Amino acid sequence: MRIAIDAMGGDDAPDVVVAGALEAAREWSDTTIILVGDSARIEPLLQGSKPSNLVVRHAAETIEADDEPVKAVRRKKDASMVVAGRMVKEKEADAMISAGNTGALMTTGLLVVGRIKGIERPALAPMIPTVDGKGVLALDLGANMDSSPEQLLQFAIMGSIYRDKVHGVSKPRVGLLNVGTEAMKGNELTKAAFPLLEKAPIQFIGNVESREVLKAPCDVLVCDGFAGNIMLKSIEGTASVIFSVLKKEFTQSLFTKLAALILKPGLTKFRRSFDYSEHGAAPLLGIDGLLLKSHGSSNALAIKNAVRQARIAVKNDLVGSISKEISNGSEL
Repeated sequence: MRIAIDAMGGDDAPDVVVAGALEAAREWSDTTIILVGDSARIEPLLQGSKPSNLVVRHAAETIEADDEPVKAVRRKKDASMVVAGRMVKEKEADAMISAGNTGALMTTGLLVVGRIKGIERPALAPMIPTVDGKGVLALDLGANMDSSPEQLLQFAIMGSIYRDKVHGVSKPRVGLLNVGTEAMKGNELTKAAFPLLEKAPIQFIGNVESREVLKAPCDVLVCDGFAGNIMLKSIEGTASVIFSVLKKEFTQSLFTKLAALILKPGLTKFRRSFDYSEHGAAPLLGIDGLLLKSHGSSNALAIKNAVRQARIAVKNDLVGSISKEISNGSEL
């Protein structure tokens, strides 16, 4: 198995990316990790202890966070992200991981790797933490600001396959993000998508309100990228405020500091459940190759966990399974 990692993508690249790649290479000796990027910056970080299953592929250019995605991908042919995408396209790598510009990764997927036949729009599908620790796979959360009912149907099918193949969730429950649980609630998009999802070869449970998401009402949550991204950032913002308030309250006095000490194990576990590094990366589903998007602020653990996800997805032929299902159900 060969996994390419965009070494230059992310807020703290290439340092944390290289550190995560080293950890992954040491843990999974059966996997070749290919660090794609400026070799002059990568090699010194390997400190002469490079495992035999870790290699460096030089790429002279870098796509920056503020680059316009389409222009950057088209003009920077030797950018680390583009080179990694081309490796997936040309079967030099079984998957690629990047913590770089999300729009550029989406563009790389579309222009360099290409879509799965029958898929109208790829979808970004991160995990949202839930109280039971199992999480909800939500898509789309930002790759597409506007979607059609048919595209939401495809998101549901792809999300169901991902949860089955990567997370081992048999017959995952699929919910449609909405403002109410009644079948006819919502805007024109959700009203039109509801009957399509009912007829689809998935376990559709109906509409799900955003206030219920953290309680794990479903395994897969379907929505358009605009509503989904707002929901995600609302959850992230709320979690951040909660942790800040708790920290302030628990440092008010000796008594509260003692209380914090007693509660620390539980609070640490709670905080970890909202830590993106524990979940690794979000797959870009619908691309004819395995692309994973890590958080821009990814640390070494997040990169290592992204490799873990990629390994499972490759072993279970995620892309092939989606392609087969979409082909078989194209009449839907």
